[in-house]
Amino acid sequence: MGVAPYALGFAAANQEGTFEALPIQGTIPGWLRGSLIRTGPGTFDVGKQSYRHWFDGLAMLRRFSFEDGRVAFANRFIESRAYQEAQAKGQISRGEFGTTARHSLIERLRDPLPRLTDNATVNITLQGNHFLSVTESPMPIVFDPVSLSTLDYFHYQDSVPGQITTAHPHFDFRENAVYSYLVNLAPRCSYSIYRMDATSNQRELIGSIPVKQAAYMHTFGMTERYIILTEFPLLLNRLSLLVSGKPYIENYDWQPEQGTRFLVIRKSDGKVVHTGESEAFFAFHHVNAFEQDNEIVVDLVAYPNSSVIQSLYLEPLLHHSDQVIAAGELRRYHLELNRATATYEVLVEEPIELPRIHYQRCNTRQYQFVYGVGCSQSGHFIDQLVKVDVQNRNAQIWHQSDCYPGEPVFVAAPDAATEDEGVILSVGLDSQTQNSFLLILNAHSWDEMARVQLPYHLPFDFHGQYFDPIASSWSHLHR
Repeated sequence: MGVAPYALGFAAANQEGTFEALPIQGTIPGWLRGSLIRTGPGTFDVGKQSYRHWFDGLAMLRRFSFEDGRVAFANRFIESRAYQEAQAKGQISRGEFGTTARHSLIERLRDPLPRLTDNATVNITLQGNHFLSVTESPMPIVFDPVSLSTLDYFHYQDSVPGQITTAHPHFDFRENAVYSYLVNLAPRCSYSIYRMDATSNQRELIGSIPVKQAAYMHTFGMTERYIILTEFPLLLNRLSLLVSGKPYIENYDWQPEQGTRFLVIRKSDGKVVHTGESEAFFAFHHVNAFEQDNEIVVDLVAYPNSSVIQSLYLEPLLHHSDQVIAAGELRRYHLELNRATATYEVLVEEPIELPRIHYQRCNTRQYQFVYGVGCSQSGHFIDQLVKVDVQNRNAQIWHQSDCYPGEPVFVAAPDAATEDEGVILSVGLDSQTQNSFLLILNAHSWDEMARVQLPYHLPFDFHGQYFDPIASSWSHLHR
């Protein structure tokens, strides 16, 4: 089989640039005044070596700034230690999600513990007045939101234990506080649940949950009163992590006989108040969670097993493009607090991934709309945008030949009266013109409003956030 038609999306961005005004087709709403900042791979090659997985490439920031109907753009590599060491040595220096830097026995003896990578390629967030690019190691990188220059690590002033985290913290707007967790691997495995005030750099440990084996969890759910950790049976072999020399994720074993556990943790004191068990399944992304009557509702994007991870290695992505797993099933799990089992229903048949909601208005509450990417054909890579009405159980699609859109970020219109009054921002690739573009959709009608042309292509990225013009707290962040 030949190379995939979207292969350019996995090729290096050879330019870092700043542009004061990009060409626009259509009209951008005048009220859109702020910046969309995203992170993702900028290159998959270091010297003669290549990273193996989509999640591994060296991180590059992208910024689109809106004012008076115009769009400025900049992109720049994050100068992490992983990046600096790779540039200096001409080879991969730190292991990533699916790539090892310890190939030989001599290298493993010289470097016996896998070093944490600071390659912040997963998400953007805000802590106080610090803009952060983050990954699944707890080493957030602070950057300048205008120049995109790398400034420093974000330094936590606490001793909450853990070596692995999520790049998707939750924000409680009532408390003005962040909630998240760390996975602690030594001396015993545990999950450290913490809270942190929006302007602080000190995490408060609210609960520690011991486990025999740590599960791989990319995200988690939150309601008004609870944190929900979904423990999939993709479980870490700690000894393998230390001695095997395998890439990080290849030290996890799929153990379907264990099933999946939903741990319901009270935010006030960190206590596990309920455990719901279900059949084995896997997910990267939670969508939303809320409480109703005597149950907790958890919406997420599910897969029957963890083979989606293997599908996203670069070799199958590029050369087996009719066998790709890139979107999953939108499921609603019901955790009844007086039952030990969790049941689910499928909300819509349309495949979806990289889900977003009107976060500030709807997170932890009943809601109607989720936005995501999807696939026009089973086994194909992401090639459309999806808007799902979870109340009426239907979906709207945006699709155009040779275009591969990325995560849809919802931005609410000023004084929006309805949940979907606003726009969708999605960075896509046009494989015919071989350039990337920013797509702007009317979130309500799902019609294209404008398209902003970039002068070159950007590799496919993961997550980003839209910020008001002067962002100084989470209240200015449209997640």
